Parts: sequence; C-alpha cells; structure tokens
Amino acid sequence: PMVLRIAELTSFGAGASASTHQPSPAIQNHMLDSKFTQQELPACKPILTPKWVISVFLLVGVIFVPIGVASLLASNKVVEIVDRYDDACVPSNVTNKLAYIQNSTISKTCRRTLKVPKDMKQPIFVYYQLNNFYQNHRRYVKSRNDQQLRDASKANETTLCDPEKTRDGMAIVPCGLIAWSTFNDTYTFQHNTNNLSIDKTDISWKSDRDHKFGSDVFPKNFQKGPLIGGKTLNESIPLSEQEDLIVWMRTAALPTFRKLYGRIYVDLKENDTITVTLDNNYNTYSFDGKKSLVLSTSTWLGGKNDFLGLAYLTVGGLCFFLAFAFTLLYLIKPRKLGDNNYLSWNRNSAGH
Repeated sequence: PMVLRIAELTSFGAGASASTHQPSPAIQNHMLDSKFTQQELPACKPILTPKWVISVFLLVGVIFVPIGVASLLASNKVVEIVDRYDDACVPSNVTNKLAYIQNSTISKTCRRTLKVPKDMKQPIFVYYQLNNFYQNHRRYVKSRNDQQLRDASKANETTLCDPEKTRDGMAIVPCGLIAWSTFNDTYTFQHNTNNLSIDKTDISWKSDRDHKFGSDVFPKNFQKGPLIGGKTLNESIPLSEQEDLIVWMRTAALPTFRKLYGRIYVDLKENDTITVTLDNNYNTYSFDGKKSLVLSTSTWLGGKNDFLGLAYLTVGGLCFFLAFAFTLLYLIKPRKLGDNNYLSWNRNSAGH
C-alpha cells in the first residue's frame, strides 16, 4: 500500500508540473493564430502601379541631374597645378637612382618652375601626392602603438611596432613603420621675387591632435638607426604639435593619395610664374613610386572631383530613360491591373 501511495503522489506531481509549465491547447492555438505570428499586423503595403513607378523615376531624375550639373560646375572651377618631380629632380648623369637618394652626402635640392593656368584665389592648398605607395598594407597599418602616442607614461609600450620598436635597448617614440616612414620632402615658394609663406597650422584633424597624440609625449630615440626612413622629429616639440607626422599617420586607403602640406594665403593671377625650391629627400625609387607637388583651390564641394557629378548625372539620366521607356510601354501596350480586393490582406479584412 505504501508503494502504491508513493506512485500516486509521484504521478500527481508530474501531472501538476506538466500543467504548470505547458499552456493548454486552446492557448497554444490562440498564440499561433495571433496577428503577430501570422504577420498580419497593420503595415504599409504599396502597390507599384505604372504611374507610381514612372513618377518615382522622374522624381529621382529631376533631383539627381541638377545636383550632378552643380557638382561638375563646382569641380570645373577648381584650379589645379600638378607637377611630378621625382624623375626630373635626379641629375641626368645618375644611373642608379636608389643609390643617389640614399647617399646623404649629396645635395638633393631641386628647382621647379610652375605656371599658373588660371586665377587662383586664396587659400591655395599645397599637397604632396604619392603613387604606388600602399599605406593600407596590413603589416604597415598595424605597425604603431596608439597608447604610446597618447600617454607619456606608456612611452615604453611598443607592442605591434615591429620592426621599429627599440634602438640600443631603448624604446622608440613614436614607434612603428608608419612614423618611421614620414614624408620628408620640403618646399619653399617664390612669386615675382617674393617669398610665399606656407601656413602649416591646422593641417591635421583637430580630433587627432586632441585625442590621439598627447601634448606631454615627446619624440625619443627616433630615426637613430643606420637606415633613415623619413622625416626626423624635433624632440622638444610634443607629438600633438607635430602636424606633418599627424597628417602622415592618418593612413590612406588607396595606393595613390594626397596629403596636405600647408596653405598659401596669396592670390595668384593667370600666367604668373612660381619658383619652387624643394629638397628631394623621400625615397620612392625602391618601389617604383612617383612624387608630385599639387597646388589647388577649393569650392563648396571641396577639391577637384568630377566623379561625384558624373555619378549623379549617370543615375539621373538612367532614371529619366527608364521613366520614358516605361511610359512608352504603358501607352503602347497597357496592362490591366488586378482587383485589389482579391489580395490576401484585403480579403481577410473584408471577412471573406
């Protein structure tokens, strides 16, 4: 009798537990038949009639084409002077360009003459352009330590900075390949026997100066190895004020890129002549790279960029073409629309 009683209690407990944790069949059916589970909640279900489709294409075309025209006009107002000098600034009697650029005893000073094609209003932006330089290479991009750049107490933190981590047992600040390869060509400009000053302030992003490079972090043990990669840094100036370095360390996504060198706040007239004295120090000959000096004005759109205007014109023109084609198709061979009342959501709401 005791065994039977225990079995009854066990059976009752199991039944009670099952009834507690599992909903009844009626509740389960109600949950499955709800509008939420059946995806019948109120929603916008537009019907793409020919008139709607044609109107949308026309609207997109009307918006995009004027934007494209305005972008192209703004881009055409930008005046650019691009002068490639990496080959021109090597003496004609030099056969080994790599040995020439690596020889520190030879003067690399070079003079170039530029002619202004159109009036250039200030500010005139001075860029250097590099071709075939892959700053986006995985190992190159990783070769830096952001903690070291921000905080003076992390000066000995050189993780990920291979191969430019230490020199003679001391940490390099800033460490890594990016800082080591900072661009070091220099430019001075002369216009009608007058020197043009280059403003090199605020050429980097303010967020980089304020948050990525510390005002208490100073270069240390930098470019002290046998192979100099690029620019040397003044050890008495904090990294937050070394804007050439900050500009360089914002790596480019493509192998051809421009970086801001400075600004000239003088108006230049058409056919004016500018004499550029430059130091051709940066080694692009080991990887078949190219160097160019760029002077450019700007508009509300920024620098010269025909792609944006052409893209808008292409999309707008395509929309006009599709609207015209669909209009002809609708007029020549119209198709009768179905009765909306037979749609599932209309049928259910009507009680059919």
